[in-house]
Amino acid sequence: MTLTNVVLCSLALTKLDILDVLDEIKIGVAYKLGGKRIPYFPANQEILQKVEVEYETMPGWKTDTTGARKWEDLPPKAQNYIRCVENHVGVPVKWVGVGKSRESMIQLF
Repeated sequence: MTLTNVVLCSLALTKLDILDVLDEIKIGVAYKLGGKRIPYFPANQEILQKVEVEYETMPGWKTDTTGARKWEDLPPKAQNYIRCVENHVGVPVKWVGVGKSRESMIQLF
């Protein structure tokens, strides 16, 4: 058995710590044109001006994450945010950045 044409993808979600102070976080989940969802980001400037963004709003965690070094150190609401991003994008988050230094990168798998 051989594996061919396998693409392994994962995301690096950086700057999670800048969201620490927000009461709520809005995630753009779709674009709408004329009230209907479109499956792409419009490249045409005229169309782009008419596009409406659909957001999913999540509660903020209002907790400092800069000291987190593993998944379990992150507040549950921050974990929920990360899982929500994964679900919408369809790609797992492998790294989460919570500060400026290399040591501030949490590796999930």
